[in-house]
Amino acid sequence: MNLPELGEKFKNPDITAKGDVRASVPLMKATTLWFNTGTLCNIECINCYIKSSPKNDSLVYITPNEVNNYLNQIKDRKWATSEIAFTGGEPFMNPDMIQIARNCLNQGYEVLILTNAMLPMMRKSIKIGLLELLAAYGEKLTIRISLDHFTAEYHDKERGKGSYDITIKGMQWLRDNKFKMAIAGRTVWGDSDKNSRAGYAKLFEKFKFLIDAQNPAMTILFPEMDETVDVPEITTECWGILNKSPRDVMCSSSRMVVKRKGAKELAVLACTLLPYDKEFEMGSTLEDAERSVKLNHPHCSKFCVLGGASCSR
Repeated sequence: MNLPELGEKFKNPDITAKGDVRASVPLMKATTLWFNTGTLCNIECINCYIKSSPKNDSLVYITPNEVNNYLNQIKDRKWATSEIAFTGGEPFMNPDMIQIARNCLNQGYEVLILTNAMLPMMRKSIKIGLLELLAAYGEKLTIRISLDHFTAEYHDKERGKGSYDITIKGMQWLRDNKFKMAIAGRTVWGDSDKNSRAGYAKLFEKFKFLIDAQNPAMTILFPEMDETVDVPEITTECWGILNKSPRDVMCSSSRMVVKRKGAKELAVLACTLLPYDKEFEMGSTLEDAERSVKLNHPHCSKFCVLGGASCSR
């Protein structure tokens, strides 16, 4: 085996730059299956990890039949999946989002939809559809809103002037109609976890949002994903050194399905954070995706292992 030269991190899937055995994570219990509904979004954020925008359709809209196919595979493979989650882009730009969610809920899954809670969610047809889902399935449906910071100043630096106020308005509609909400924030501005949660708690109290700022499953604070930052590689010995287990890492319990523009088949990915990296594409079926994931990317280190973050609840 040709070892990488010292300093060439994340080059060899099996061996680190120092020659140690790279850590890998087996799929232990597939509790969450993610679908990317398409990369088109109503806004273009400065640091969007998936490069969503009003023009980026590199991942195209997924359809109800395509999602149903994977729901059938869950049963065939006897996966322990309890949650179906949707990310984008902006999921509510997909014209089939309500029907897709209805199909999943109707089969008994909990459904998590990530959104910026802006104009796509507030269209009349979407609001009617969401209210129908709420009436039929109640708290089986969770809407997670991207609110990058508890202040308009920092949120708008990422998403554009005025976006904070539009998102708050969307959240107020969700609140008034008693939807179950969660928040996804970011730590890019250097706030401590304690201060961030205190800030969100004041915001939730001000607007009477029934979201627990202290619950990491309800107020998720994501570490920044910057591939230019030097981070350590994770070796097999790191689990003992860090007192962590592969079970703690997101890819031990989830996979994501994407539909690439022009591709003949959909693809199952190891991770929601690496939609374009071919190394983390596992095949077209859930059976293909049952193999272990080698932690050969800076996000694996900073975001998942060292940051302890997870996209699921």
